[in-house]
Amino acid sequence: MSWHPQYRSSKFRHVYGKAASKEKCYDCVPITHSVHDNQFCAVNPHFIAVVTECAGGGAFLVIPIHQTGKLDPHYPKICGHKGNVVDIKWNPFNDFVIASCSEDATVKLWDIPKHLLTRNITTPKKELLGHVRRVSLIEWHPTANNILFSSGYDYKIMIWNLDSKEAVISKPVKILDAHKDVVLSMSFNTDGSLLATACKDRKIRLIDPRSGEVLQEASYKSHRVNKVLFLGNMKKLFSTGTSRWNNRQIALWDQNDLSVPLLEEDLDGSSGLLFPFYDSDTCMLYMVGKGDGNIRYYEISSEKPYLNYLMEYRSHLPQKGIGVMPKRGLEVSACEIFRFYKLIPTKSLIEPISMIVPRRSESYQEDIYPLTTGAQPALTAQEWLNGVNKGPLLVSLRPGSGAVNYLPQFLEPEPLKTTPDLSQQQGQRGRMPLPNMQKTMEIEDSRKQLKVEKKLPKNENMCLSNGFDVFECPPPKTENELLQMFYRQQEEIRRLRELVNQRDVQIKQLELELRNLCMSPGSY
Repeated sequence: MSWHPQYRSSKFRHVYGKAASKEKCYDCVPITHSVHDNQFCAVNPHFIAVVTECAGGGAFLVIPIHQTGKLDPHYPKICGHKGNVVDIKWNPFNDFVIASCSEDATVKLWDIPKHLLTRNITTPKKELLGHVRRVSLIEWHPTANNILFSSGYDYKIMIWNLDSKEAVISKPVKILDAHKDVVLSMSFNTDGSLLATACKDRKIRLIDPRSGEVLQEASYKSHRVNKVLFLGNMKKLFSTGTSRWNNRQIALWDQNDLSVPLLEEDLDGSSGLLFPFYDSDTCMLYMVGKGDGNIRYYEISSEKPYLNYLMEYRSHLPQKGIGVMPKRGLEVSACEIFRFYKLIPTKSLIEPISMIVPRRSESYQEDIYPLTTGAQPALTAQEWLNGVNKGPLLVSLRPGSGAVNYLPQFLEPEPLKTTPDLSQQQGQRGRMPLPNMQKTMEIEDSRKQLKVEKKLPKNENMCLSNGFDVFECPPPKTENELLQMFYRQQEEIRRLRELVNQRDVQIKQLELELRNLCMSPGSY
């Protein structure tokens, strides 16, 4: 059985879960008591959003990710829905736009200000009207910008193009009506060309979202599915559900043949739902049990036995829902490969849990941080609707990488020194050979890029309060937080010095290359 494996070599064999200290938790948060089987929490590198309990309509909180500790009971809410909020999801390509769906049969999009909220937000950026019954699920397309999927109790999945300038959109671009009951789960493959769904009729369906055609359908009677998940590019599906004897059960499926699962396994007799999460960078699968405090994690392989048990994080505090931080928001200096945000309604607490690979070295561990999905879309909405497929744009998590660093980068210690005008020299000496011309163009492009980067910090809008950037890092409340901030600043200064030194070396290399180019005999 997969939880008693033989010894196998793996760099993730000793991954362990580490709960955050009390100071780094979010306390006094009125977490919802809804009975829907959703996560009720959405996280990105800037904010954490949580569905809350409130009277008269639905609401959710949006808290800056660094604003830990006790929450003000009068903290502003996002409260434009007339019914209870059921699901919330951040736009993967814009950290300041969030979508929400509700029992009032609407989907709303909200613009979140970059500064701290000072009042309730009641007016959405866009409102999507199409469902006739409550909307239970929403999912953003993984690679196309401004494409949103919604599913409701009218058994329909609707596809919305948010590039429309209208504030109220009443007509989706496509309606998928292949289901005969409520859709419980939706999952995309890596490039978003396929959609897998789990339905209350116990069937898993593989659908082409643009044509609406059902490509595969699984009606395996001994596995009653609740959640389904694509396993990256492995062409496999993973599902959680219950067996005939009401035991919690997991199953692994071949994407091209859903008639019989590749693997089927009973876990335990608990009644809580299992939320699966897959990290395609590390090929690790996490299973979070609703109503218990455990997080099981496995390593997925393309060959038998497919599922290799690693370990289990245990806690006596049961979780109502769970949020997951995108990879670009992790702390790579601590070898953190995954981070959960656990909702504990019994204590009105949100507890971050970091999954860490134990390493002695404090340097960047490139083997556990391959290129990962970035925050830029690969396609426009119209390109995807026209039939184009593209995988996600990948970025590096290495500190200092501009693609994932949201802080302004003051990289230029001094401007480039004046160099002779190459065009004049070219006019005096005659035509320059093609290889030298290409080198000159590359050098000039590099100089332009340096100048552009120098101007970037001036355009950065920051919200300062008494000298602090309250959005990126709120003022410290305790002596311990002050020390932590001091150490973070010291580390940032050290990193910036390294970058300045690297740029100095790059400038000298460019100057030498220019000098050699001008002095070379071939330029005459």
